[in-house]
Amino acid sequence: MAQTVQTVTGPIPVAALGRTMMHEHLFISFAGAEYDPTAIFDRPAFVAEAVKRLRELREVHGVRSFVDPCPIELGRDAGLMREISEKSEMHIICTTGFYFEEMGLPPYWRARTADEIAELYIHEITHGIGDTGIRAGAIKVATGAPEITELEKKFLAAACIAQKATGVPIITHTQDGVGGPEQQRLFADGGVGAHSCLIGHCCGNADPAYHRRVVDGGSYIGFDRIGIARFQPDEVRADGVAKLVRDGFGAQVMLSQDRHCGWNGKMQRQLSAREQARIEELRAEGKYPPPYTYMFTDFLPLLRARGINQAEIAVMLEDNPRRFFAGEAIPGK
Repeated sequence: MAQTVQTVTGPIPVAALGRTMMHEHLFISFAGAEYDPTAIFDRPAFVAEAVKRLRELREVHGVRSFVDPCPIELGRDAGLMREISEKSEMHIICTTGFYFEEMGLPPYWRARTADEIAELYIHEITHGIGDTGIRAGAIKVATGAPEITELEKKFLAAACIAQKATGVPIITHTQDGVGGPEQQRLFADGGVGAHSCLIGHCCGNADPAYHRRVVDGGSYIGFDRIGIARFQPDEVRADGVAKLVRDGFGAQVMLSQDRHCGWNGKMQRQLSAREQARIEELRAEGKYPPPYTYMFTDFLPLLRARGINQAEIAVMLEDNPRRFFAGEAIPGK
């Protein structure tokens, strides 16, 4: 079992993680935004805003650690993460790994073998990202919908090779609430233990039977798009979490929001006039991007209203992240 976890400022004891947000983002930039003359990134202003938001998480809500599984090609900036971590006194964990085929996977890496891709992942975990010396603390994997493509399977195979070589865990993206059990089968085929995998964005699927398939597969399950109403109402997410806890699977649930503090350029999809107007209203009120604190101000009360107590919440926000990064077995599995 691992005694330490790698953060962007260096290794810390796994026991020091404390209350942890398992799937959030600081900054996102899709490839091509750098050519848009309207995409202006004010780095000092962004750093100041990110530091303010993370300090609020830490000082008001007791969050000690923040996992940013930004894919390599979505503007991942390890140096930026380190600066924000140092100024906010928040532990930040970054990842190695790419996005899914429809919206990522650079052509150069599409042409590489699984072993070649794994070499990159292993290098970023053991030596560091670029010339920063900052080491990744987990591996990111992403798959699209309605099914996992052959190209994506190669990148999953690479993640399996890197996980077995380094011992760091895997955090996944699933699209449109599908693909979780299929990811689990591919990880098992690659020789990776289910307890080393967090199957992400499962709250995009409202079906309790889907959730049960994932937890029965032995992985952690991510209810990690809390607050994103266009994918699922939070009342439905809260129902799903409450059912899993009542059915004895609380030790496998991870809670997070998949929020960002900064976005370079326009969104990766065309926004409706209504959506754009709403964003401008929120920005004028200082509420856009939406705050990271929503988990504590809005969602946890929904869980408490469904009978989930503070000890059960602590398991999901503290015990499970610590056990995941330590590589410990999930209780009862």
